[in-house]
Amino acid sequence: MENLALIDSFSEFKDDKLIDRVTLMAILEDVFRNALKKKYGSDDNFDIIINPDKGDMEIWRRRVIVADEDLDFENEEITLSEARKIEPDFEIGEEVSEEVKLIDLGRRAILALRQNLISKIHEHDNTNLYKQFKDLIGDIYTAEVHHVRPRAVILVDDEGNEIVLPKEKQIPSDFFRKGDNVRGIIENVELKGNKPQIIMSRTSEKFLEKLFEQEIPEVFDGLIMIKKVVRIPGEKAKVAVDSYDDRIDPVGACVGMKGSRIHGIVRELGNENIDVINYTTNTQLYITRALSPAKVSSIKIDEEKKTAEVYLKLEEVSKAIGRGGHNIKLAGQLTGYELDVIREGSAAEDDDVELTEFSDEIDGWIIDEFAKIGLDTAKSILTQNVNDLVRRTDLEEETILEVIKILKEEFED
Repeated sequence: MENLALIDSFSEFKDDKLIDRVTLMAILEDVFRNALKKKYGSDDNFDIIINPDKGDMEIWRRRVIVADEDLDFENEEITLSEARKIEPDFEIGEEVSEEVKLIDLGRRAILALRQNLISKIHEHDNTNLYKQFKDLIGDIYTAEVHHVRPRAVILVDDEGNEIVLPKEKQIPSDFFRKGDNVRGIIENVELKGNKPQIIMSRTSEKFLEKLFEQEIPEVFDGLIMIKKVVRIPGEKAKVAVDSYDDRIDPVGACVGMKGSRIHGIVRELGNENIDVINYTTNTQLYITRALSPAKVSSIKIDEEKKTAEVYLKLEEVSKAIGRGGHNIKLAGQLTGYELDVIREGSAAEDDDVELTEFSDEIDGWIIDEFAKIGLDTAKSILTQNVNDLVRRTDLEEETILEVIKILKEEFED
């Protein structure tokens, strides 16, 4: 079999791999040189001539002519009698070049060549894939659901590349079927052995930031800057925005008329509640805005400890804390301050009792459930509607009624 036919048989799969002919030839040369080293001990005296246009290659071995009795290195030397079979007027000391046919390497060597070539091309593909997706880290990417597993969803893009969306990187309300298109950001590319594993995320703050860039032209154009994003995926997010142009209302531009601009983002994130606030370097004002929709009465800041005592009227406490404590948690993350909510008292409230005082009668986890919605005293609970308490907490009505009974008995006594 001629070299050209062998090369064609080796490269029959190149079109499937989308590898160009020149790159394939370079890989072929490397593979063949390794084969020559194995068979002859060295490839230093071999010339490999590649013609990528024709897809052909030639291998030539150079050997120095020595007297018949002086042959020491068979790979690098040839006897005079052997040389004169090639060309009758050869003399000792001259160099002979002979073409080596790949078939001369033997069947086993050719099979090994093919396997090595496949391995090298896979390695080339994996290297290119790793570089390609490494450059896409932090960008939004769309792929199709190929397989849904308990701990991850396997996606495939238009080029057949496999992308992994782990369970912990999915929004809790996400539900996927085979064939669905999924958007997320490329969060990381990890090498598993020699194969790159591409990780997608839908829970990253960067995903929300990139969605703003895609959906809001002023953000994409740089007229509005996203200063910081914090989120509890699928539940709530806060986005601080700013603009150098005083004529632009950054919050209004991001939200749009009746929420028209942000609606698509909210829907993409499983109806995640998104608060967009104006960024400011004024710490007090920033904390006040971050705690929206609650109205803050006053704030006492400790810059050294990075803490702030936030004073609110009783009816504003639950708004500041939010469902499950999400609002105050995100406000703290957004501003970088540990926030401590303090209720503004009145003379009529002086005889109120902290809920923790009832820890011998009420389980600690029940007290924590009330605290999550800003109810940490007896009177703050007694003034609430039972149905509202059932709706806002994870407590059963029977449990709430038992707590109210205990608290009422305290004040009756």
